[in-house]
Amino acid sequence: MAEDLSSLYHVRGHVKWFDPTKGYGFVVSEDGGLDILLHVNVLRNFGQSSVADGAQIEITTHRTDRGVQAVEVVSIVPPDRGETAVLSDFAELDVEALSDAPLEPARVKWFDKGKGFGFANVFGRDEDVFVHIEVLRQSGLADLQPGEALAMRVIDGKRGRMAAEVLAWEAALNTEE
Repeated sequence: MAEDLSSLYHVRGHVKWFDPTKGYGFVVSEDGGLDILLHVNVLRNFGQSSVADGAQIEITTHRTDRGVQAVEVVSIVPPDRGETAVLSDFAELDVEALSDAPLEPARVKWFDKGKGFGFANVFGRDEDVFVHIEVLRQSGLADLQPGEALAMRVIDGKRGRMAAEVLAWEAALNTEE
């Protein structure tokens, strides 16, 4: 069944909350109005399995009998770093040098949101790369799933290799064009 394209609307707003376990969350439009349902499948079509609360988001929506729903994610900008704590491993890093570091393809080994950390493996390497939840938040993500493909900027931290930036695989592909 084809969708009526005349009922699609472009919306800018922010993520009110998103729970990957429940499989949905809500977006608040910058123009106000009802909360907009964001289903995990719509987010996955964008290449992510989660999104950080407070992230700026552009979506295409349509109205249904049950309310307004997102049908496509156009873009996501991580929440403003504001007063978030800087991990000690990053305190002395040159931010410009970090942004010049190559994106490395990786896969999530495990991540425990409750503990606030997990590990990933860069393709072709044996060592684990530590992933802290604050790095996820600053990258616009809220959680990771085992086996999920990522692109990461990795540094040598005080206790070993660690992710300094994490991107969804599809987002990383778009930055290299």
